[in-house]
Amino acid sequence: TCELPRALAALGRRGCARVLLTGSVFEGGEGAGSEDLPAFSPYGLSKEMTASAFRYFVARAGMRLGKFVIPNPFGPFEEPRFTAYLVRTWAGGETARVSTPDYVRDNIHVDLLAKAYADFAASLPEAAGFDAFYPSGYVETQGRFAERFAAEMRPRLGLECGLDLALQTEFPEPRMRVNTDPLNGAAMGWSEASAWDAIADYYKPQLSQYSAGRALTNG
Repeated sequence: TCELPRALAALGRRGCARVLLTGSVFEGGEGAGSEDLPAFSPYGLSKEMTASAFRYFVARAGMRLGKFVIPNPFGPFEEPRFTAYLVRTWAGGETARVSTPDYVRDNIHVDLLAKAYADFAASLPEAAGFDAFYPSGYVETQGRFAERFAAEMRPRLGLECGLDLALQTEFPEPRMRVNTDPLNGAAMGWSEASAWDAIADYYKPQLSQYSAGRALTNG
């Protein structure tokens, strides 16, 4: 937000009437869920403050602000987080442990999220005002999502994809945080089966590296 008023003024002089900002479902007050929707973390707090500043200054500039709120994307080229951990563990011949299976989250295929973003950007009006969009994917517990992911990867990767769902007794994060606008992927020209294929195709070349790394560690 540094120099945001000057940046908006420069954009306005060039005829720009619309600003699109990405937000996070982990911001305070965003999405739907439990514990009165607090900010998840300093990151969520920073995104909340950024959005407030944008909404204030974009309105003063007489422009349109669109806010696109992102839940939990997953798919090819994902940061090495939950699904990458699952595949890495399975490739090493081990059972993946899900330590927080009872959290309810909103996981969405990254290519479906991208389509939703493009559609929202293209449809944003030029008249001054504010619009927000909360694209939603699989709203379910992390344990159920892990089971879904495993069921899709077994036939595609040829791995056992075993899971061990822990008994969760601590909840330092809100139990539930999800987005609220379900997407009709088929109407958007998106194929769920093809999205799962793309994930498997992305990980297949890496399976031998994961298994070799596990063998070296065990050796």
